[in-house]
Amino acid sequence: LGKVAIQKPANSDAYSEPMAEFLVTFAHYAMPAYLPHAFFIEGGALANENALKAAFDWKVKKNFDRGAKNELGSKIIHFRQAFHGRSGYTLSLTNTADPRKTKYFPKFSWPRIVNPKLTFPVTEESLAAAAALEAQALASIREHIKEDGDDIAGLIIEPIQGEGGDNHFRPEFFKALRAICDEHELLFIMDEVQTGIGLTGKFWAHEHFDVQPDLISFGKKTQVCGTLASRRLDEVADNVFAEPSRINSTFGGNLVDMVRCSAILKIIHWENLVDNACQRGQELLQGLENLAKEYPDIMSNARGRGLMCAFDLPDGETRNAFRIKLLAEKLLVVGCGDRSIRFRPHLIITGEEVQLVLDVLRKILKQQ
Repeated sequence: LGKVAIQKPANSDAYSEPMAEFLVTFAHYAMPAYLPHAFFIEGGALANENALKAAFDWKVKKNFDRGAKNELGSKIIHFRQAFHGRSGYTLSLTNTADPRKTKYFPKFSWPRIVNPKLTFPVTEESLAAAAALEAQALASIREHIKEDGDDIAGLIIEPIQGEGGDNHFRPEFFKALRAICDEHELLFIMDEVQTGIGLTGKFWAHEHFDVQPDLISFGKKTQVCGTLASRRLDEVADNVFAEPSRINSTFGGNLVDMVRCSAILKIIHWENLVDNACQRGQELLQGLENLAKEYPDIMSNARGRGLMCAFDLPDGETRNAFRIKLLAEKLLVVGCGDRSIRFRPHLIITGEEVQLVLDVLRKILKQQ
């Protein structure tokens, strides 16, 4: 690691031995067989940027093969309360509660669809409400495709919307999106920058839903960020993963971070940290649900997969004050959405630490 940090060779045209060793490790621990292509870059936003570029390239060339005379394939379907980054193309996708992150920056008018999020605890009524919103969302997607299908390259969604409010969706919705993308030659992109690498109790969050995306973006815990792609991209022979320098940068994919990522992936595997996230996450969620029952006037909508947990407070002002009180107790949490608090514990969290979190929450709830 020290040697790489001092020298930091560029790997854009010729791969170094440390990068080759990293690629072997990453392929072994992090790449499903159905996602055989990889591209590495710095930052989750740029991971998404390159997933989008892969989709644009693929769709334009598909259209040319069908006889199109002009470049068509420049739009991406996305969802309300999505967060996909704050650079370039992603500014046209991100739309969360904090407008400062995108306002005044030029954006494209791409199809934005209602997000049919679940509310918790799950009941027949909440499932019916989600299903109704799903029908609305799917109808809207089909209408956009009917109007402009040749110019839509793909659809992007987070398996769980993080900054937008820790919003969860039914597996049936993801399967419906997969079917639409197959039917209309769109690439199905899942943004796993927040949800990936074990946080939800599976290595990739989309594994919970029995769907296989065409592209995923990743980052955060991997240190280095990037994009994985399926063989559906190979329907275009000269796709961006096959054509040298089509997507590239001199120092894209920091070699130091690649070496660190190799060590992190091995530790996650050796110490069964994905299983730990699943088990500790169940304990955390159960505790949050119990607190929501105990303090129903203050706390609601406890939800989570693995360690990716959250709950709601009555309004944003209450949430912000509550978060400051938690910070005073040395419990670090982050707000999301309009009135939610989200948890992002490290994968090595213990049962004792989960209980400590719940004890601090109860203490502050009693003060409300």
